[in-house]
Amino acid sequence: EPDAALGNGGLGRLASCFLDSLATLNYPAWGYGLRYRYGLFKQRITKDGQEEVAENWLEMSNPWEIVRNDVAYPIKFYGKVLTDTDGKKHWIGGEDIQAVAYDVPIPGYETKTTINLRLWSTKAPSGDFDLSVFNSGKHTQAAEALYNAEKICYVLYPGDESLEGKILRLKQQYTLCSASLQDIIARFERRSGAKVKWDEFPDKVAVQMNDTHPTLCIPELMRILIDVKGLSWKEAWNITQRTVAYTNHTVLPEALEKWSLELMQKLLPRHMEIIEMIDEELIRTIVSEHGKADSDLLEKKLKQMRILENVELPAAFSDLLVKPKKSPVA
Repeated sequence: EPDAALGNGGLGRLASCFLDSLATLNYPAWGYGLRYRYGLFKQRITKDGQEEVAENWLEMSNPWEIVRNDVAYPIKFYGKVLTDTDGKKHWIGGEDIQAVAYDVPIPGYETKTTINLRLWSTKAPSGDFDLSVFNSGKHTQAAEALYNAEKICYVLYPGDESLEGKILRLKQQYTLCSASLQDIIARFERRSGAKVKWDEFPDKVAVQMNDTHPTLCIPELMRILIDVKGLSWKEAWNITQRTVAYTNHTVLPEALEKWSLELMQKLLPRHMEIIEMIDEELIRTIVSEHGKADSDLLEKKLKQMRILENVELPAAFSDLLVKPKKSPVA
């Protein structure tokens, strides 16, 4: 039986141990991840050294997984954001794919509790396959949308030296966050019955982000609550703060992810709007905690703690760091 190629580094081992412990301690927990078809890599040792080839752990299928074609969620990239006359936002157009669930049971040790690891595999809707183009002989072009969707779950940690690699990594991270949150919210709504009380959501759900890769959970939860469920910013922000927790696994700055503003605006335009508003919330918190008296300290704190780096302060705070001019000395 081959090892599941879902991550063999520190984060992968930690996530695995988390699930094992949660099941053994009888916690009603779920794990979420991507179902990487080719994993990170398979190591071969030759006379020339290490050779890296694609993992083949799914070649003979995985006997422990249960495909759930009845559990699938839409994922969107690119497009544009429109605003209604009443201020409601609509993210439209762009590229649409589907995330399909594969469930893996995680039994506890010496207990009857078995929890679930839900892995997402990506595909394009069948309507995206262009039959007329295929029949005209342009086979690759006809299946382009299918390939673009499926490659999201091909490889763990794809190379990101190129722009295409960066886009693929960001797509992977957003797919994990969006599909998992849609699933969590759907389950909460089913159990709530006819009347959903959103203020009770943090009492029933705790989302633990394992390092920086799933931090898009925060703007995605805000987007769903505001744009899809109709909550106000204040309500959604309160719920998100009480629901989402984060574990940092390194203090090395090179290991903490940074994404270009241009790429975020292009791939996830609605999320970039929400991130800018969260940045404003954070600026207000920093100002309220540190005051305006010491402008040097405030400038230092803003530089260290803002979400947006090398970006001008929002208009509401434009005069925050204006320092008085020194009188000329004769």
